[in-house]
Amino acid sequence: MYFSKKCSIFKVVLSALIIVALLQLIYLSFLSRFHGKQQRYKYSELFGGGGSRRNAHQNEKNTKKEHLRYSLSTGGIFDASGQYRVYKNLMKSDVSTNQKPGSNTLALATHTTINNLHHLDSLLERWKNPLSIAIFAHGQDVKFATALVYALSIFCPHIQALVDFHLVCPSEETASFPEQDREHFSGLEDCAGVFAKLGSHRDKYKNYAIGSNISYPNNLLRNVARSGTDAAFLLVIDVDMVPSADLHQEFVDMLARRRIALGGGGGGSGGSDEVFVLPAFEIRHTRKLPATKPELVQLYQVGEVRPFYEELCPRCQMPTNYSRWVNQHAPQGQLDVAYTLSWADPWEPFYIGHRSVPLYDENFRQYGFNRISQACELHIAGYRFSVLSSAFVVHLGFKVQGEFHSRKDEENRRNRVLFRSFKEGLKTKYPNSPRRC
Repeated sequence: MYFSKKCSIFKVVLSALIIVALLQLIYLSFLSRFHGKQQRYKYSELFGGGGSRRNAHQNEKNTKKEHLRYSLSTGGIFDASGQYRVYKNLMKSDVSTNQKPGSNTLALATHTTINNLHHLDSLLERWKNPLSIAIFAHGQDVKFATALVYALSIFCPHIQALVDFHLVCPSEETASFPEQDREHFSGLEDCAGVFAKLGSHRDKYKNYAIGSNISYPNNLLRNVARSGTDAAFLLVIDVDMVPSADLHQEFVDMLARRRIALGGGGGGSGGSDEVFVLPAFEIRHTRKLPATKPELVQLYQVGEVRPFYEELCPRCQMPTNYSRWVNQHAPQGQLDVAYTLSWADPWEPFYIGHRSVPLYDENFRQYGFNRISQACELHIAGYRFSVLSSAFVVHLGFKVQGEFHSRKDEENRRNRVLFRSFKEGLKTKYPNSPRRC
């Protein structure tokens, strides 16, 4: 009798446990289906036709989608060498779409491979103004880049507001619309998720070591980014560099003061014969980026910030005259020209220049002489190099020996030979110039 009662209780408990387990399975199944529907809706929202859920936000997405479809359907254009395919304005920013042509005074232009695109987030934290970026991709990264650029424009309002994207790939490859791209979009729900996805691709390549038969066309990319905006002035930097805070407004104010001083006219307000140099520095990875000159100078004095390329090529930035710049005080918040310099080989300054300055020579690829060649041409063409009093750019991390790809020295030697030929060509291009590099 006792045993029978005990057995009945056991059966009841067992039945209850089974029921609980079944309910849990049903609940988990429901969650899985619900999540699946959410994901399917996200894919549909990103790439599908929109269905009956169309609203103003969906219409905006569809507009972006159609723009991307059109940009890709053109097949791009070939560069002068025929070795690269260029998709200009793959995705256009709200600024480019809505502003009147020529109303933008200063834009930032930069370039990158997909593995460094994650730097865009920190760059925009400092530079909250129009930005044009040219991305180089090859192989499977062409598809990845196209998908992620579209995702950035959908999930990241601050990027859609300000950033124009351009894509460059080898001429034998083409970019296509990422239809139902579950591989690249699985789990993406917001802007942070997109950058986490980009973060998974970081450091895939070491500097320019992107493939034995693939050359990184840095100067082509710079030109594509430059031509991708109609701003009157441009600052061209690498994607892992950050400018000083409030540079955009301070530069615009400086131009306005110059125009007033000159009675409202003349090229002296920032004409086509002058470039405005920003001293370039590099900072330890562990340090917070300085926003102002006093903050930077404080870090400079204790060795946490140093001149750009100080270890690898001190002569490349030495003409900037860092000692003079650091010790010259300027009114807080009032940007001006501190001093003007003559170009000296092998100076490769970062500068703000009028959009009419000569383009970068696209024959230079990979490592070496790509920026020096352009600075050399500016010199021969008669440009003045005016160093700004309190503006600067900072590279994230110290540049040190041993961090470069194995073919760096070989590429440098090849581009040195090319540079000699380039300089000879400048004699023909500027026959009346008394200057030489």
